[in-house]
Amino acid sequence: MSQSLTSRTVQALSWSFVESASVRGIRLFFGIVLARLLSPEQFGLVAMLTIFVAVAQSFLDSGFGAALIQKQDTTHLDTCSVFYFNIVMGMAVAGFLCLTAPYIAAFYSQPLLTPLMRVLSLTIVINSFGLIQNTILTKEIDFKTQTKVNVMASLLSGVVGVTMALRGFGIWSLAGQQICSTLSGTILLWFFNSWRPALIFSLEALKKMFGFGSRILASGLLNTVFDNIYLVAIGKLFSPVDLGFYTRASLFQEVPSQTVSAMVGRVTFPVLASIQSDTAGLKRGTRKALIAVALVNFPMMVGLAVIARPLILVLLTDRWAESISYLQLLTFLGLLYPLHVINLSLLQALGRSKLLLRLEIVKKALIVINIAVTCRWGLSGMIYGMMAMSLISYYLNCYYTGVLIGYPFWEQLRDVLPSLFVALIMGIVVSVTGLLGFPNDWIRLLVQIFVGVLAYAATCRLLRLRAFMEILRETCDALPFSKASKVVS
Repeated sequence: MSQSLTSRTVQALSWSFVESASVRGIRLFFGIVLARLLSPEQFGLVAMLTIFVAVAQSFLDSGFGAALIQKQDTTHLDTCSVFYFNIVMGMAVAGFLCLTAPYIAAFYSQPLLTPLMRVLSLTIVINSFGLIQNTILTKEIDFKTQTKVNVMASLLSGVVGVTMALRGFGIWSLAGQQICSTLSGTILLWFFNSWRPALIFSLEALKKMFGFGSRILASGLLNTVFDNIYLVAIGKLFSPVDLGFYTRASLFQEVPSQTVSAMVGRVTFPVLASIQSDTAGLKRGTRKALIAVALVNFPMMVGLAVIARPLILVLLTDRWAESISYLQLLTFLGLLYPLHVINLSLLQALGRSKLLLRLEIVKKALIVINIAVTCRWGLSGMIYGMMAMSLISYYLNCYYTGVLIGYPFWEQLRDVLPSLFVALIMGIVVSVTGLLGFPNDWIRLLVQIFVGVLAYAATCRLLRLRAFMEILRETCDALPFSKASKVVS
């Protein structure tokens, strides 16, 4: 990569990390506050509609956003055409959700879902006005602006949600939070982004991007449906309360794993797309991203599994104790999730949307089989099945990475095993620490977190883990006193 692209990549990674960590941290904070104010059933009812809103969002973009990022010679006509398409599609999809809301409510046998679905459909229309601005910022690798927008929108919507809950709005406080987040985010994108549409539109421009975009849409739809299909299955086969416990456990697992995934994945796609003709460079970039992700994500997931009990009891109270075992199992999914993202980002960067679609179809078929087989053993049995499917899916993703750039599953496994080994050592130390006598769960939780961080860093240093030593050296070199000492010496 050129020095300019390397510099932009490092800067983008930094801002992407700030954005992902801060936004998910804010959402986690307000999610904890709301969980103490609302019931598991109310969270479960909103979760039942997640898949319908998510699928609508996928149709809204229709893959044209990814096509604009992948296309090398984007014109103002292209962006304007996609902008107007998004608005028309947003209104059509939102209208469809309003019409089908009674049938969705009947499927779950929950009448309250009819008005709730119609209110949440507003987020689709609002979001359609800001999609193109967000796409342009991603293509330009400008995550600084996106960070400002998402942090401010998350703070504002969190305050609105908690205020509504305190005033007794119940489940509607969760809907209000989502609408406020979308509305404030769209307004801020228009404020910070100078791009403005012109009164021009070309069906021909859309057709040229449709080949790539349509396959990304199909792949994205499959991904979206099956990312949320467990919410549908749990909501249908079990109760809203069970789904509420599951969603809170998922939230704690997703915050660290998806923060890392978003940080790397959002940057990896446009960066790898810019060097898509350099196979050796693609392998180096993918390998570095994978090792860095493992170094950061593995200890967080292992540590989270160990401290799950005091974490849930302290932050959510014993009313949510049933979420503990679910969280411990779900950390395995969080362990692999960022690795999935990196491999799939490579396929998108290479424009292999047809291959990506075929791959997703196979993996999703396995998920359907998993639900049909494991649902008889309850929610925990279903999660064990999810763990098995995640491992198989990772192997399938790696297979094509091996074919395209010569970086197969076993080579990737060899690169990430050192981080996993150190993370497991840390997990044992933290687990033993938790067995000591503590006056309350607060102190146990804080001590375990402190010991975990210290044990992981010390073990990495003792074993001289290569990725850790490189990061440590670069960090030390960046410190002012380090530069000054070099000058003096």
